[in-house]
Formats: sequence, C-alpha cells, structure tokens
Amino acid sequence: MAQGVFAITEQRDGELRKVSFEAVSEGRRVADGLGADLTAVVLGSGIEGLAEELKKYGPDKILVADDAALADYTTDAYTNVLAELIQSSDPAVIITGASAQGKDLSGRLAARLDAGLAMDCVEIKLDNGNLTYTRPMFGGKIVAKVEIEGSPQIVAIRPNVMDIVENSKEPAIEKPAVQVGDLKTKIIEMKMETGDKPELTEADIIVSGGRGTGGDYAAVEELANELGAAVGASRSAVDEGWRPHSDQVGQTGKTVSPNLYVACGISGAIQHLAGMSTSKYIVAINKDEEAPIFSKADFGIAGDLFEVLPAIIAEVKKLK
Repeated sequence: MAQGVFAITEQRDGELRKVSFEAVSEGRRVADGLGADLTAVVLGSGIEGLAEELKKYGPDKILVADDAALADYTTDAYTNVLAELIQSSDPAVIITGASAQGKDLSGRLAARLDAGLAMDCVEIKLDNGNLTYTRPMFGGKIVAKVEIEGSPQIVAIRPNVMDIVENSKEPAIEKPAVQVGDLKTKIIEMKMETGDKPELTEADIIVSGGRGTGGDYAAVEELANELGAAVGASRSAVDEGWRPHSDQVGQTGKTVSPNLYVACGISGAIQHLAGMSTSKYIVAINKDEEAPIFSKADFGIAGDLFEVLPAIIAEVKKLK
C-alpha cells in the first residue's frame, strides 16, 4: 500500500534551487500530518555534498542519484530515473516545484506513473488524512480546490509561496544504482544568461517595467540594483523588443510570487495580473489613475515613473 511522501529537489550547476527547500519543507509538513516518512531525492552529477544541505529541512531519507548522464536536465533521463525510484519507494504523495523544469518533469511523471497531478499549487491542506490542493485558474480569476483520486498523487508547488522551515534530522543517505535507460534526447549546446541578479521566479523582490517605460529601463534597473531585485517586464515590453522573453511576467511568461512586486508603467492587463497577483505586496506606479493595476496594488502612486522612480531610488540610497 502506498505510503510516505516523496520530495523531488532541483539543482543547477551543483547548487540547489530555492524551490527545493520549499518542496522538502512542505513535504515534511505533509508527512507529519499523515504520520509518514519523508524521502527527498536529488539528481545530478557530482552532487554528493547537496545531501548535507537538505538535512536541515527534515527528510527521513535522502536519495542521491549521481551519474554523468544526469549532469544536465533532460526530460527522458530524469523521468526514467525518478520513475524507477518512485516505483520502488511507492509513495502516496510526490511534491516538486512548479518551475519550468518541475512543470516539464511532473507532467511526464504523471503520464508514466498513471498518476493524478495538481499543477502550480499555492496551498496543500490536510483534513482527516485527505489532501486538498489549491491552485489559481483562468488567469487567477478563480481559485480551485482539487482532490486527486488514487496514488501516487503528484503536486507541483508554485515557487516562492510555501514556507521554508528548518527541521534538522540525521536522515539515512542512500546512493541507488542509476539506470538512465534509453535516451532519445541529449544536450547539444547550452546558452546561459549571465549576471548576478536573482532568477525571476525565485526573487524576493521584482521591479517590472511595461509600455510606460517607452523602452527606457535605466531607472527600473537602477531601482532593482539598489534593492537586490530581479527585473521583470510586461508582454507589451517584450513584444516591442525592449526586454527578452525570459523577463516576461504573465500568463504567457513566468508566474512569480515575490514578497514585493513593483510595477512601473504597467497598466495591468489580465494576462499580466495572472502572473503576479499572488505577490505578497504590490506597488504600482502609473500615470493613468484608472489603470487596472491599481485594483490589485497594496500601494499605488499615480504619477510619471521617470519622476517617481528617481525619488524612490534616492530614498532607498538614504536608507542604505
């Protein structure tokens, strides 16, 4: 009979992503509620040291799948290895992050394991042993409560939403034999963005610019630099060629949930709101007092962003 919780972590270049700690922390909470064990798994090449980082978030067991074929993420290699580990562990619940990699992987695993999947969840509720998953739908217009029949149940959690809670244990660390199986894809070339700014979906603060910037992102980037924030953009700004698609926040871009989201010159089209409405605090700066973004903002400034942003930057510098 399926039992236990299985948390899939994510690493890049030998460093665990923030959503990994969220997945393991949430896995610990769910496992405690079910009276079950938590198993965390990390995949990659030369990653033995990552198990030490995961210890403090409370897994009872850590599986380290270390193989040269897993150095870079490919859907088929990771699916083959994880499917075998999951089938041998037979967990009731599988938790992973709803990052770009997590979404790709969880969909393939659901098909491989014939399992139900709740995607992009912002809450997992446990009531008398029954799990309910909460996820925004239709661009954030409604919130759905989802129950999954059978097991395993797969849930992909939205990054930056779940609490990271330390719960130090001394878990058993196992290094299972890795069978990557028949691979139909391989990495030919990787082009990585350079820079020291945080990744958009994991950033605690995001400063975004829209059509109101007119393509001039100097003030947006300066404020982001002062705040240690990531830079985002609306679809219109990306369509104009002012920012790369990797910066786009919204229904056809990235979904973000930072502690602070500063929207500069963004009107607030429903597609954009769908990607940032779960931010904890939203500050909107727009010349149009009737802009829809103000209906979602915790704080609104009706004014020219090219006058407002320099004033904010000056105050931030004073505080620092």
